[in-house]
Amino acid sequence: MTHSPFIGAHVSIRGGYGQAARSARESGATCFQYFPKNPRSLKLKPVDYRDASSCAEYCREQGMASIAHTPYPTNLAAAPGDREVMTASLRNDLEIAEACGSVGIVVHFGHFAGMEPLQGYQNIIQCMNEVLSDWTGHTKLLLENMAGNHGHEGMTPEELVKVRELCRYPEKIGFCFDTCHAYAAGIWNPEQTEELIMRGERLGYWANLKAVHLNDSRFPYGSRRDRHAGIGSGYIGGAALSQLLKMEALADKVIVMETEKGPDGTHRAEIAAVRTWFEAGED
Repeated sequence: MTHSPFIGAHVSIRGGYGQAARSARESGATCFQYFPKNPRSLKLKPVDYRDASSCAEYCREQGMASIAHTPYPTNLAAAPGDREVMTASLRNDLEIAEACGSVGIVVHFGHFAGMEPLQGYQNIIQCMNEVLSDWTGHTKLLLENMAGNHGHEGMTPEELVKVRELCRYPEKIGFCFDTCHAYAAGIWNPEQTEELIMRGERLGYWANLKAVHLNDSRFPYGSRRDRHAGIGSGYIGGAALSQLLKMEALADKVIVMETEKGPDGTHRAEIAAVRTWFEAGED
């Protein structure tokens, strides 16, 4: 079994959304990830529909896909007093990503910061309900699994599936699977990849997977350290990552690397290397 997936990396929007798409294509990518606005702020950004349309049209012409990543301060589990700012920012991200023609906006599961777990889960569900209550776009909210460096929350597929299930609008929510996070959290043992696949199938996790963050890990299995390494240069290794990506459950997903750029300032070499995994396996 083989498939020809979307493969790309995170790119800058310094020159605009349309330029981001073109830069990604120039590096050999068939998909890309971008921050819709300042990654370190929740300040709202007016939607530049002309620039966003340029991005969407170029992607359609080139057969490319994209995902957006919400700013770092975003926390779905934030206390009710902070929720208005959080929901407004997320809606802003959705609107920009929709205009760019993106599959979804990736959002970290959320961290509880000392609050009771039940309250944390309730906050996440309520936040998503408020964000999605009148959202009619095609772009989805994509929950990302956590490495465990901020706490136990969001590490397991069971949690992500249950939170989606308890939301009023599960059809507007999908998942983004981060390979480094899953490895660091002790959820994915590369020697038992089939077990991870079966676990996700039983839960219905893979059925709602829209994107993959393809990252190697600088720290060992179960370390709960979120530090990405270049593909094949970390503890996971290229062979294990290749095996995982070739699983049917991950077919046709948007695969994005969040690793350091190469000497030429792009991910061209890594994109080309990952693509050979599929070309070599064709039968």
